[in-house]
Amino acid sequence: MLGNFTYHNPTKLIFGDKAMDALTEELKAYGPVVQLVYGGGSIKKNGIYEQVIAALEAAGKTVVEDAGVMPNPTVEKLNEGIAIARENDVDLILAVGGGSCIDYAKGVAVSVNLPADRDPWQTYWVDFEEPACPIVPVGAVLTMVGTGSEMNGGSVITNHETHMKVGHVFASTEAYPRFAVLNPTFTFTLPKYQMVAGIFDIMNHITEQYFSGEDDNTSDYLAEGLMRNLIQASRAAVKNPEDYEARSNIMWCATWALNTLVAMGKSTDWEVHMLGQAIGAHTDATHGMTLSAVALPYYRFIMPYGLPKFARFATAVWGVDPAGKTEEELAVAGLDAMEAWMREIGCVMSAGELGMTEDMVEDVADSTLIMQGGYHALTRDEVVQVLRESL
Repeated sequence: MLGNFTYHNPTKLIFGDKAMDALTEELKAYGPVVQLVYGGGSIKKNGIYEQVIAALEAAGKTVVEDAGVMPNPTVEKLNEGIAIARENDVDLILAVGGGSCIDYAKGVAVSVNLPADRDPWQTYWVDFEEPACPIVPVGAVLTMVGTGSEMNGGSVITNHETHMKVGHVFASTEAYPRFAVLNPTFTFTLPKYQMVAGIFDIMNHITEQYFSGEDDNTSDYLAEGLMRNLIQASRAAVKNPEDYEARSNIMWCATWALNTLVAMGKSTDWEVHMLGQAIGAHTDATHGMTLSAVALPYYRFIMPYGLPKFARFATAVWGVDPAGKTEEELAVAGLDAMEAWMREIGCVMSAGELGMTEDMVEDVADSTLIMQGGYHALTRDEVVQVLRESL
């Protein structure tokens, strides 16, 4: 393990098929006005909305609805949510949905009490300031897994005008959800495309933190176990979306993939996310699929810079037999095994499938932030090369 660190995650997780039974009591710890955040209305079709409303009513809450959160929450929607929270002096923001809803709720929560002359986008997603004002508490009822937003301080917002999709991981634990209700059965009705996108998002959260460092690090062993479990569970879930064991394991993997645990004592990479988010800013494509489109071109590009870890990935995660193979051959076999799995479960393998074209590459490259924590920091020309190889 390298360095000195403090690990503190205050989010209370309520997990299992009876998790909703605890929501009413959890809500009683907060003030009377709740801003209910959700997306396009699927929770009204599958019965989750009624369960949430019943819990809110039983807790004696006044509910202010904030519907229509899109898969990539925009600056315009963020400002709308801030206005709702201010006008109603809300005491809790309850996000019911996936990572986009929870990211959005956190964005609203840190912005409500900003001075009126401060622009939230500029303050938090351009200048990356930390909140100096009170943060409204956030709670979550998770209906789609992948982002880990239910147990971290991250909030990703899209600005279509500037073609930027930016994530800010807030340092204050006050920005983390105070509680999150995780019922795996709530994920059963997701379309396969969305389920698979979430699964790859989980995998990439882990690999972003895994492919860095050269020390013997406990965090890497934890990451390998999470990846092996995710691979097994994903195969079962694709065959039977209502396999409770598989869906519960996927949900639990998602949470631990990005609650900062497997980043402890490590540098981390995150360049796949920067590439994917840049594509998303230009195409509005599903987040997890933007990652799957660029992950293999990126990892094959940086593999020579971190060859020992890529070889370890092959044996420890994919079970590749090292006998008779050079370190490079082993590393290549590991990424080939990852590709075969991605194709097996139905990941998007090309950015062209998401709407990116050759004539967009330069603009997408301009929207891509270059990270420094992995085995190799890309130059802009290398960003262009990786993007072209993803088409």
